[in-house]
Amino acid sequence: MSASISLTPDERNTLLDHYRCPFAEPELRLRAHILLLLADGYPWATIAAVLYCSTRTIARWKRRFAKSRLDALPGQPRGPRPRLAARWAALAVRWVTAKTPRAFGLLRSRWCCAVVALLLWRTHRLAVSRETVRRWLHHADIVWRRPRPVLKRRDPQREAVLDELRGLIRDLPEDETVVFEDEVDINLNPDIGFMWMRRGQQAAVVTPGDNEKNYLAGSLHWRTGTLIATPGPKRNGQLVAEHLEELCRRLRRYRTIHVLCDNAKIHDCAAVQKVLRAHPGRIVLHFLPKYAPECNPVERVWWHLREEITRNHQCKTLAELLERVFAWLADRTAFPVEDSVYHDDPDGDQGSDAA
Repeated sequence: MSASISLTPDERNTLLDHYRCPFAEPELRLRAHILLLLADGYPWATIAAVLYCSTRTIARWKRRFAKSRLDALPGQPRGPRPRLAARWAALAVRWVTAKTPRAFGLLRSRWCCAVVALLLWRTHRLAVSRETVRRWLHHADIVWRRPRPVLKRRDPQREAVLDELRGLIRDLPEDETVVFEDEVDINLNPDIGFMWMRRGQQAAVVTPGDNEKNYLAGSLHWRTGTLIATPGPKRNGQLVAEHLEELCRRLRRYRTIHVLCDNAKIHDCAAVQKVLRAHPGRIVLHFLPKYAPECNPVERVWWHLREEITRNHQCKTLAELLERVFAWLADRTAFPVEDSVYHDDPDGDQGSDAA
């Protein structure tokens, strides 16, 4: 076959610009090249061999050019049209982001690609594979990640308690100090977390099997960021009492130590009251709002401890693990005290529940 199209000088220059431009889309350069070769009278077989395309592609662009001239070139993607794929992809994204499988009567707590594909077939008789669903979700920037737990309950006295604590910190005399206290458990059986591994080869974390536990009562010093920790075999009032005694020894320069802690029963038991009576006026307990772990900056220290030391550890004994924990604590002279909730405007901490 021979060409039957002709180009005006302006059309030829425009096609040459599309073909020569290094930033032009490959599809646009191919269309311009086809039309230029057709206008120069090259046989279709030669054009197809040189450009590695089919004669059907040459016929399509010859027909479109004859109908719309240069206006036909842009916006014409190669291959078949996506048809209704965008509609079904949007539906899948809406399901996984706004609903749960329980809303459709399925006995599952979370989505997987196979369940989305099954539901598309059940409700719309649309047959797609789970890999197609996966591509749809990735294209919409939906990723498979571990969510964070968030407490939805809220203390009705939250703002009043925070206002009182803000006033305490704001007007604190030089001979008094504030510490944020909490406990953390140290498990010989490690918590499993993300780690790098080869694709298709799941890494293994060797665990001892029989779990042993120890606990730390820790206080984060508000002025210096120093962490004072006390170990113990049980998480009870005795552990807290021993920790309060250690605070009295370690913070001797302060006349009064204000201890901010949560509302756990072990913080207001007989053993703790005994220590308070033994040091009248030296230690004052202040209880944080209920259901508000984000109000205690020492929680962030425990998070780093788990991420850097206890998660995926392979210690064979609890003594070895505790040695690493205290070496990690000793290596850090100070931790950042994330106490913005005590300095912001009372209405500015509404988003802290998600922290």
